[in-house]
Amino acid sequence: MFSIIKRLDFCYGHRLLDYDGKCRHAHGHNAMVEVEIRSATLDSHNMVRDFGDMKRVVQEWIDRELDHRMLLRHDDPLVAALQQLGEPVYLLESNPTAERIARLIFDHVAALGLPVVRVGLWETPTSFAQYEGGR
Repeated sequence: MFSIIKRLDFCYGHRLLDYDGKCRHAHGHNAMVEVEIRSATLDSHNMVRDFGDMKRVVQEWIDRELDHRMLLRHDDPLVAALQQLGEPVYLLESNPTAERIARLIFDHVAALGLPVVRVGLWETPTSFAQYEGGR
């Protein structure tokens, strides 16, 4: 089995509702994402996928949807105020934890038709979460 991993960066803000730790307050992160795709065969260029193509399609979506946005639970009281101010938000059904964001990116990459097996998210240089698909 062959695999490649592409690392991508983005910045986001979030907070966690119904949580007693420091992350209940709005704050930001400089995230690094690792997207791993696998294949039993290589293409005509002897690649699982071109790194540049992978960066283009995945980073484009991250930049458009997540980068420099507040990622918030859909019922967060901050949503209305931020939207009224014209601030960019991305709404999730659950708390925007690192684990949930990794799953969100995984699901998008899978919807693109890429054979994704894992997405990891470095929320800080020492804190990492990942989601692995059941393929």
